[in-house]
Parts: sequence; structure tokens; C-alpha cells
Amino acid sequence: MSHKPFHPSKVFVEQAIVNHPNCQKILSKLPHIELQLFDNLSDFMHAFQKEGQFTVFPPTQLVLAHQKSSFLKKCPGTQRYICCGYQILNLVNNCEIGCSYCILQGYLNNPFIIVYVNSDAMFAELEEKLIANSDKVFRIGTGELADSLSTDHLTEYSKQLVTFFADKKNALIELKTKTTQIENFIHLNHNGRTVVAWSLNTPDLIAREESWAPTLEQRLEAAEQCQRAGFKLAFHFDPMIYYDDWETGYHDVVKNLFERIDPQNITWISLGALRYPPQLDQIIRQNHPETKIVYGELFPGIDGKLRYFKPIRIEMFQRMYAWIKELAPQVFVYLCMESSEVWEKSFGWTPKSSAGLKKMMDELVVSV
Repeated sequence: MSHKPFHPSKVFVEQAIVNHPNCQKILSKLPHIELQLFDNLSDFMHAFQKEGQFTVFPPTQLVLAHQKSSFLKKCPGTQRYICCGYQILNLVNNCEIGCSYCILQGYLNNPFIIVYVNSDAMFAELEEKLIANSDKVFRIGTGELADSLSTDHLTEYSKQLVTFFADKKNALIELKTKTTQIENFIHLNHNGRTVVAWSLNTPDLIAREESWAPTLEQRLEAAEQCQRAGFKLAFHFDPMIYYDDWETGYHDVVKNLFERIDPQNITWISLGALRYPPQLDQIIRQNHPETKIVYGELFPGIDGKLRYFKPIRIEMFQRMYAWIKELAPQVFVYLCMESSEVWEKSFGWTPKSSAGLKKMMDELVVSV
């Protein structure tokens, strides 16, 4: 099944923001979709939950709402594992791509993609924080609770983000995606302050576990277009999934990547193995009965999440690190949510702490 841009079956709009320019722009692109108004987002969500109207993953309906809390938040990380100090912009919640392993199907558990339309408040918040903390470095992303670009054909938020960050000396925005929706921002002046990032996997796994997403070939073609436009790039092999032919599959992806992308244009590459909370196991089985990921050698880690047995993770990381460094020795590679021990055994070195990793990655931002 090939990827198609999200087209909601219904649209729900919070009454207070119905006349907001972003809301009107989105609605103008959905002229024939059923529209319903509601008074308050929390009451609206509670009513749906109470009536048992939640449906299976992926979401099919759109909610346009007002974000009343802070937009910028620290990545929650995982206790006792090394975290990079990333910060998250909460502009959109949920994703329609429907990957089998997606944590959102258990974390959000609702049939809605929620778009917060008051981006003007978000930029005011960002401006204030960046000025007040001019001595600090901000690595910011929008891809934690949603794919950064999967709703961009409706919101056009990428235009606003790329333009805003273009003159920010102490901040960088990372747009992390599996899609090819780059049209809205590819011709903008970004001044090197936007990193466009793709989550990558092997063609076998994309076909089986990410079947509604663009293919590997399509993602790399979009990355090439961004490279030609002068954007810095990043790539995330997360989650890496262990299967019979994983070595051949991932090695081929690495070779394909560096045949098309100049390592000098890559800001960083992350590696992370499949992991998820135990309660997600049954949800995955229910939503994706054909998946094989739940049958891996998964055991509770020190954070309680199910993870591959440590020697398996180390072997996968060792091989990937060696393949990447053979072709791109200068590219910075890091592990997502792993212990110092796993870093040392996989890479031969460790940042030792979250503060150590944050410092290294902040220096990459300053040097852009």
C-alpha cells in the first residue's frame, strides 16, 4: 500500500479558533468534509472516550484546536539511559502513517490527528525563550508526537518554521519525516538552520511494518532534492528491527544512502533498536495482526520497556556503526536511549552521560 497524503473523514473545530487564519487555511483545503464545532478540547476528548467512540490505529479524523499549554517541552527521555537533550515542539499530535511499532497507538489511543492552529503563540513563546537563553543551544524537533511533514499539505507549518529559524543563531529546527512532502519549504531561505531528517529502514521492513509510508527509494529521492537545495540532512535508523536477513538489509541501505548523499551534508545519524512499553504489545497485535515484530527476543529493560536482549542490540549497533564509518568517517553517529555500557561496547567510546552527549550535539549546531 503506497503513501497518500492525509485526507480526513471528518473535521472537528474548537469554537474559539474557527476564525484563526491557520484554521481557515486548512478548512479551505477541505471544502467537502463534514465539519463539527465543539467548545473545549479536553471536554471534547473526554466525551469521545466516555462514549467509547475511539477507533483503531491509524487516525482518520482531524481536530483543529487551541494549544493552551507550552508548545516547547523537553524530550521525556528514558531514566537511566543516555538522552541527547532534544526539545520538542508540540504542534501536531498523532500520525496517520500507521507503522506497526508506533508508540502513538498506545500513548494517544484516539482516532484524531490534532493540529494546534495558534502557531503565532508558539513563535512568541519561542522568541521569548531563545532571547532569554541566548547563551544556550536549542535543538528542536516537531517529530516526537507526529510525523513533522505528514500534515504539511494542510497546515504549511514547514514554511513558518523554516522562515522563523533562519536567523536564529542559537537554535536549529529538525523536521523528521517518513514522507516526501518537501514542496512547501524547499525553495525557502533556510540559512542552514533547518535539518531535514528521514527515518530509514530496509525495503523488506518498510513493506511489512511501514506499508502506508513512502518507499526507501522515494525518501532518498526527497533527501537528494533537499541536498540540492542546500539543506543539512539527518537520518534515523530507529527502530532497527532484528530479522533473519537484517545484516544484508541494513548494509544495503547504508550503501544506498551514501551513494546518493554527500556525508558533508549530514548533521547526524541516530541508531535505536525496537523498544516499546509492555502494554503496547497487545495493541500492536490487535492493530497489526500480520506483524512479526512482537515475536522477537524482547525483554524488559531497566526502564520497563521491552527491548532486544542486550547482545543482539550491541551486535546490530556495532555492524551499523562500522558500515557508516567506513563510508562516512566524519559523520556523527549516536545511540538513542541506550546505556553507557552499550555505547562503549557498540562504538568503542561513550559520552558517559546525557550532559556529555548534549554538549557534543550542541557543538554540531553551533558549527552549522
